[in-house]
Amino acid sequence: MNAALEILPHVNAGLNAAATVLLVVGFVLIKRGHVAGHKWTMLACFGLSVLFLVSYLSYHQILHAVTGERGKPFEYPGLAVRYIYFAILISHVVLAAAVPFLASFTIYYGLRDQRVRHRKVARWAFPIWLYVSVTGVVVYLMLYHLFRVSPV
Repeated sequence: MNAALEILPHVNAGLNAAATVLLVVGFVLIKRGHVAGHKWTMLACFGLSVLFLVSYLSYHQILHAVTGERGKPFEYPGLAVRYIYFAILISHVVLAAAVPFLASFTIYYGLRDQRVRHRKVARWAFPIWLYVSVTGVVVYLMLYHLFRVSPV
């Protein structure tokens, strides 16, 4: 079970990074008029995001079962960095709660060929989903690479 605790944060960051790339590719495709490519790219992005959510929730369930903790604490002692980290984390978490709903409605309207509704929701869904994907990777980097406190 501890192996999952070690690998899942990296898997989750990889899934988030891949979703970010697919979001941008999907955006570029639709701007160039490639509707079919956009559709399949965005469906793949949604699939990766669902896989991420399952993996993320599994990690936190395992973490809580093994350590009693709800999440990995941010241990960097610098106050300014801590404020930046928590500002990013809080905005990420709040907006992440909206992404499944926004993405689902956007996909639903797109698949039903209700383009006016699809575009209206996508105008909100895309930037929020992109922000959540990017900040997910940023939070990961801050926790596991940039500001990790090494043991003494």
